[in-house]
Amino acid sequence: MKDVFIALGSNIGDRSGFLRSALKEIESLDQTNVVKASSIYETEPVGFTDQDVFLNMVAKIETEIPPHELLALLLKIEKKLDRTREVHWGPRTIDLDILLYNQENILSEDLKIPHPRMLERGFVMIPLYELQPDLQFPHTDENFEKVIEERLDKKGVYVWKRNNGEGEFGLFEN
Repeated sequence: MKDVFIALGSNIGDRSGFLRSALKEIESLDQTNVVKASSIYETEPVGFTDQDVFLNMVAKIETEIPPHELLALLLKIEKKLDRTREVHWGPRTIDLDILLYNQENILSEDLKIPHPRMLERGFVMIPLYELQPDLQFPHTDENFEKVIEERLDKKGVYVWKRNNGEGEFGLFEN
């Protein structure tokens, strides 16, 4: 099984419901298990800022699905959850990005791993750090503590619902 980290984000409608639905869809993929999920963070939009705030989180999964096939399946999940792509970095029901795939470097037209902007984004790095603080970035000597402490702008990233380790994926208690 390969270790994969996926970023999830939503800022339209039932934001936490879309995160929950996306996790369930990922869990239902063949040869795939959701291992753990971060807390949910409410975050200010980046890029196109004239939109509602996001809920963001990161999930660690184990899978045998190859990276390009996994990307295609994540895009199908986005479509199933009514994701549209009208404005670059614009509002969305769900956004699913592969951040890291088993410490591999992948560079193709449709897939870049590690995700090219992850080190700049607090809404990605903070939940990723929460899940795996000892993670090293593929083929570099950079680690989370250095990025979080020295380079990351943490403004606009707030805990919305802490993962307490109970319930479905430890996130969605009633």
